[in-house]
Amino acid sequence: MSASILVVDDEKNIRRTLRMVLEGAGLDVSEAESAEAGLTQLEAGGIDLVILDIRLPGMSGIEALERIRARPETRRLPVLMISGHASVAEAVSAVQTGATDFFEKPLDRDQVLVRVRNALKTWQLQREVDRLRADVEERYAMIGESPTMRTLYAQLEKVAPTNGRVLITGESGTGKELVARAIHRLSNRKDAPFVKVNCAAIPAELIESELFGYERGAFTGAAQRRKGMFETADGGTLFLDEIGDMSASAQAKVLRALQSGEISRVGSERTIAVDVRILAATNKDLEQEVEDGQFREDLFFRLNVVPIRTPPLRDRREDVPLLAAAFLREFCKENGLRVKPVDDEVYDALAKRPWPGNVRELKNVVERMAILSGEQITTADLPEQGKLGLAAQQSEASLGGDLPTPLSDEGEPMSLREYREYAEKTYILATLDDTDWNVSQAASVLGVERTNLHKKMRSYGIRREDHQ
Repeated sequence: MSASILVVDDEKNIRRTLRMVLEGAGLDVSEAESAEAGLTQLEAGGIDLVILDIRLPGMSGIEALERIRARPETRRLPVLMISGHASVAEAVSAVQTGATDFFEKPLDRDQVLVRVRNALKTWQLQREVDRLRADVEERYAMIGESPTMRTLYAQLEKVAPTNGRVLITGESGTGKELVARAIHRLSNRKDAPFVKVNCAAIPAELIESELFGYERGAFTGAAQRRKGMFETADGGTLFLDEIGDMSASAQAKVLRALQSGEISRVGSERTIAVDVRILAATNKDLEQEVEDGQFREDLFFRLNVVPIRTPPLRDRREDVPLLAAAFLREFCKENGLRVKPVDDEVYDALAKRPWPGNVRELKNVVERMAILSGEQITTADLPEQGKLGLAAQQSEASLGGDLPTPLSDEGEPMSLREYREYAEKTYILATLDDTDWNVSQAASVLGVERTNLHKKMRSYGIRREDHQ
């Protein structure tokens, strides 16, 4: 155990006794004979725990404790109060003011060490939690100062403090999960769980048990009772990602849960009340899915209370340099690397690219350049545009002209659905070809889960042997 302890007591013998006990346990000890002197030492920093006498000449220990708790830097610092003549009222006041613990003189060596160790352990765990929370917030921070992003931020500030359900739509790789996490972080539920469920990654036969849990013996392999995601998120936020891929039976149960605020585990008839805020996301056109009978209309209306659309990267090109610089810092930090300098021309070139895979594709490109470049990242380190990028540029350039009408196999103009499927299949094929049929890499570029890409390939009959 290594830590720095500040002992504040007007009795020299008490300070000397505590120093001997604490230094014998390997702790660093500093002393102050008054509250005023102790507060001055605290302002200098470097103190991990304070042992503070209640009754001191001048400023009392209770008043000193109030000042410690009033400062943001020391608000949660462990403070152990001691006294030889404290009344019950003073002891209660100390605890109410925020004392971590309280003990009386004469001091018992073992008692002092146990309480100091417990307080330090709790303090160190809290700091670790704070560090991890800060890392998570940094990882999921939203980056961008473009007008489009400012509009999005304004929407989030309005909807986050409410309990309104939000349907987040947008292309793959535009940061729908970041939006969901931002809503949770800005809400009154921020200290409760944020639970993400990827509806596309869970097989249809397992989605209900994942969402609602199951009882022991509910099915083969159910050896013990298990909570579902709804129960895990109780009091917090449940994020249903890729909800457009949810099975019809699961949609019905989710609708029932939203209507009643109650769920039932698989294999049980008992209902359980849950308090969960639902956020959902999809890259599909759910209105079209409703028209096509693929998604329940009543569930769509329940989810679409507040619609938010995440902008594609091509609509916020001025944010590309900010994003690229942030991704570079994050990658170098995670891998213990020095942040490499970047030529300004690199950021200019990145901002002009079409980015069909949006922010996720940009992040992959930045990480690739960080790995393969030399001491400095230059335009020579930029990956080739590839077929997808060139195709997107040509398509973007042709928007001002007359676009040809796409025709079906029968020579008739395609319906919107037919053209959407045709475009999706063509895009998937081009991506697979561009990545030499590496499905994992293609899924990353497309911004979808690997299992979801396999499902798309099966539905379109895409096989490598047919395209050699």
